[in-house]
Amino acid sequence: MRVAVLGAGAVGCYYGGMLARAGHAVTLIGRPVHVEAFKARGLHFEGLTFDEHVPVAASTEASAVRGAKLVLFCVKSTDTEEAAAQMAPHLDADALVVNLQNGVDNTERIQVRSAQPVIPAAVYVATEMAGPGHLKHHGRGDLVIGELGARLPDGALEQLKGWFDAAGMPVTISGNVAGELWAKLVVNCAYNALSAITQLPYGKMIEGAAIRDVMRDVVEETLALATASGVAMAPGMLERTYQIAEAMPTQYSSTAQDLTRG
Repeated sequence: MRVAVLGAGAVGCYYGGMLARAGHAVTLIGRPVHVEAFKARGLHFEGLTFDEHVPVAASTEASAVRGAKLVLFCVKSTDTEEAAAQMAPHLDADALVVNLQNGVDNTERIQVRSAQPVIPAAVYVATEMAGPGHLKHHGRGDLVIGELGARLPDGALEQLKGWFDAAGMPVTISGNVAGELWAKLVVNCAYNALSAITQLPYGKMIEGAAIRDVMRDVVEETLALATASGVAMAPGMLERTYQIAEAMPTQYSSTAQDLTRG
């Protein structure tokens, strides 16, 4: 199967790289510094149990999604509208677009510009770009997917789950994917800024009682916003948020990584 990753940063390279390792023909679309490395050496994928160079195609142009059956949309939220507009004219009629971004409204923003259905996913993976074309995986890699707004083709979620499961990435299909996206937003709000400000990984950060108190306040405020928005949230979100640090103790937030890179 042909796969295109639009926004080949840490998240996109992880999921694209895993699909490439499973035998799919993957094109990584990203910034020149990474694309040049991909073309020269493939994706340097430093996993938990392997360290290898994965053969991939690469491009800096959104038009490279042409011909892909599966498109993983992984750009920064601030680039959503522009990237979606650049991608849309080149999508095949039967392409599936999977949104791997953080945030609770990006799927709708992509769908406005795409005739093809967009599948939202809550992403739980700890990764970083350790250098040009070099992905380092710190933990997890599971997804929660579901239907949100646009009607999906029959069996699309099950088909997507099958592809990812077979490539070693567990997928759960949820009947309340909006709640899952808000749950991920809760986690992001609790960790992103604090990890950036302290420049600490999650495991070290959560050791401080004062930081845990701030995280609790952030979780409660974000949950209040979700409730006011009419979204049903599962109980135990504070405990679930703290558990992220146990699962990803060495991970720095994406904002912390951005600040480190300047």
